[in-house]
Amino acid sequence: MIILTEFAPAKINLALHVLGRRSDGFHKIDSIVAFADVGDELRFEPASEFTLKVSGPFASLLPATENNIIRGAWRAVSEIAEARGKLLPSVLVTLTKNLPVAAGIGGGSADAAAAMRGFLRLAGIEMDDEIRKAALSLGADVPVCLMGKACRMQGAGERITPLEHFKPLHAVLINPLIAVQTSAVFQKLGLAVGDKHETSLDLSDAATWRNDLMPPAVALVPVIAEVIDALESQQHLRYARMSGSGATCFGVFKNAKTARAAAEKISALHAHWWVQQVTLS
Repeated sequence: MIILTEFAPAKINLALHVLGRRSDGFHKIDSIVAFADVGDELRFEPASEFTLKVSGPFASLLPATENNIIRGAWRAVSEIAEARGKLLPSVLVTLTKNLPVAAGIGGGSADAAAAMRGFLRLAGIEMDDEIRKAALSLGADVPVCLMGKACRMQGAGERITPLEHFKPLHAVLINPLIAVQTSAVFQKLGLAVGDKHETSLDLSDAATWRNDLMPPAVALVPVIAEVIDALESQQHLRYARMSGSGATCFGVFKNAKTARAAAEKISALHAHWWVQQVTLS
């Protein structure tokens, strides 16, 4: 077995419209998703049994490795491989956790998707609908992270349409290093089963895009509003929003130079925040 690596990029919700709550309890969404050029890294190497090690700046904030979503991805791909008469060899997975945890940028989902890609390569299995269904069983964001490029995500996360003509965006990501639990934000949103919320997004008009989870997230974690204010005070900003259920926010800028200048200025003022200049694609 050769040593493999997979990149797990941060997932950014450029728009996240919550349209209602379905009869199965899941929320119906309409979202535009892009991926940053910062993320976690996974390394796969031979081992006598499946083993997961975690390192990196945010490693200490993850749950115990036996509960990690990467282990769930291992089980899912193992079952598929066995049913197809394939062998998924035992492997040591080393996760370098570079992204904040519970940050609204799909860190766990991105890790699971990268793990699945690595496991599929090791087992010699091509992507198909069964794999995508298994990804959805791990989490609503795992299928879009498995695709790893700009998409429109609808339903409960299962309807994914690639945005073939998406132009890369220059952005700044900021997280105030306060974890936000997705379930608490949706609970604060307060939609009952059958409730309808706002309208679907207009794909052609980014100015009308929004994140419906931002008001409940700000009510729970007020510093999110301070992050948005910090972005909106910068020159050459096109727009600023929160990603996912927070607390990470992003600002899209005119070009890489203006994004870099904004990141440097905000980092100087808020040294305790996680600030990254990125390209979204």
